Amino acid sequence: MIGCDVAVVGGGPAGSSCAWALRRAGADVVVLDSAAFPRQKVCAGWITPRLFGLLGFDPVEYRAAGLVLQDVRGFRTGIIGDRRAVDTRYGGVVSYVIRRVEFDNFLLRRSGARVLDGARVSRVQRLREGWMIDERVFARAIVGAAGHFCPIARMLNPSDQHAVTVVGRELEVRVPAADGRVDGMSPELYFCRDLDGYGWCVRKGDYVNVGFGRRTAQDFNGHVGAFADWLRGVGRLPEPLLDWTKWKGHAYRVRQGARRVADEGVLLAGDAAAMAWPESGEGIVPAVESGLAAARAIADAGAALSTAPFEGYAARMAPPAAGRISLSLPPSIGRQLLRLPAVARLTLDRWFLRAA
Repeated sequence: MIGCDVAVVGGGPAGSSCAWALRRAGADVVVLDSAAFPRQKVCAGWITPRLFGLLGFDPVEYRAAGLVLQDVRGFRTGIIGDRRAVDTRYGGVVSYVIRRVEFDNFLLRRSGARVLDGARVSRVQRLREGWMIDERVFARAIVGAAGHFCPIARMLNPSDQHAVTVVGRELEVRVPAADGRVDGMSPELYFCRDLDGYGWCVRKGDYVNVGFGRRTAQDFNGHVGAFADWLRGVGRLPEPLLDWTKWKGHAYRVRQGARRVADEGVLLAGDAAAMAWPESGEGIVPAVESGLAAARAIADAGAALSTAPFEGYAARMAPPAAGRISLSLPPSIGRQLLRLPAVARLTLDRWFLRAA
């Protein structure tokens, strides 16, 4: 039997960030994850510079560990089916691209928490002074941070039928930078004609990630296939990347609609709490922010940790009003506006880079 102050279920960015902050506050933390790290994780993987400030390290430290950190100085945007594109350039680095297989492992090992990976959680029991997990770990409090299918999230939201769920498919393979067809400093974003999703091509050093995400599962495979066919027609990627049936699927909820994220002695963070930004679907930075906020709430609870209702955390994590990429205009008008450089930049600044 392992005893601890806090058990964090999920070792991704939300869970590892929460564990890191709790360890810095002096808590005894155990992280459980069903995967063995380093794990493969499909994700476009771009992060904004503020993440480094949140976690107390800088790009130099990350690169010094021999890990991919691709500078981003611009974006190419367009509409799927349209050969016209807008190139938006910035004066400096506005974002970075990482490989999740490296990034998640780096954050988890850096957290300083005890890690039980390859440990799928199947049973969680509420006891008088805390939680029992699979008769293996006892904790005074528990954080659910295991993504869309997190068992702690299902426990708090057993009949969640109203959240907006993004579905996606993507693939990441080695394509040497000498190939030259995807500029590492300018990720490519191509919006659906109805503006309810988008596809992307992102270079990460000698790897390329291609994928597609949409806010509805209706005819999803048809949209993915059309995107891959269009990329083939414009010659954007090597053929092995364009067999979309080999792209890996995933799903997650965005920060929109009611969802319980806290109860006595328990919190949710990251995708388990539906923290992804609704307009872009970006989840890494909001996962880290929610993980750190969960750690602060736990630290503030003190001796009342096992019975704390965490109402302040729940209020802070409540979703704001969500918008659409099209600024709520009809898609036909939105498509025309996105062809304008000023509107393309506004879209990137507001919904992808989250610039003030």
